[in-house]
Amino acid sequence: MKSLRKLLFWIIVLPVMLVLLLQLYFFVQIWWWKDHNPESTSFMRQQLSILREKDPNAQLQFRWVPYARISNNLKRAIIASEDSNFSEHDGVDWEALQKAYEKNEKKGKVVAGGSTITQQLAKNLFLSGERSYLRKGQEFIITYMLEFLLDKQRIFELYLNVVEWGNGVFGAEAAAQHYYRTTAANLGAEQAARLAVMLPRPRYYDRNRGSGYLAARTSLILRRMNAATLPPTHK
Repeated sequence: MKSLRKLLFWIIVLPVMLVLLLQLYFFVQIWWWKDHNPESTSFMRQQLSILREKDPNAQLQFRWVPYARISNNLKRAIIASEDSNFSEHDGVDWEALQKAYEKNEKKGKVVAGGSTITQQLAKNLFLSGERSYLRKGQEFIITYMLEFLLDKQRIFELYLNVVEWGNGVFGAEAAAQHYYRTTAANLGAEQAARLAVMLPRPRYYDRNRGSGYLAARTSLILRRMNAATLPPTHK
């Protein structure tokens, strides 16, 4: 009987405890980021490791800038392109997920994601790029933690500063310098729209800047930007 209890502990209790401890780590880390800025993310560390396989001295292009020093053009363009309901939903846009599922079923392959800005941030901060139900489930949990602990503007500020924008390029300031030799604060409307359109496949568009789809989608986002709703400012 004693050996059975021991076996149950190792098979059931211990794994559950480890999962709960992991969730506690995520929760505390997000709470810390309410008023501290991350120096790196899980996704940034993974990409740096890949770059250093070819060049041991490789460095990421990354520089944190406050929310107020990022152009509203870029903020509006990203919301218009990536998550039009960002200011209203609770972290997951179930309607967008349903539409993406139906679109993928119709095409017979994954052509739409439906992930919100908060979900993308959850993945970038803590997870990998692998596709699995387990990783997606963890992404949902972290997403709701982010929405519970942080306001929308802080979530967006984190996202704008850590999202990937090219091969080793992370955050709005690095992207503005990399593509336009300017600052995130000075991005014009067309520049911002183009950067927003690059987000789903940043390394691809870094190599293929003359893409016809990129140009056409940029024009579409330019027309949608003025209708984008920015998150409310901090009180």
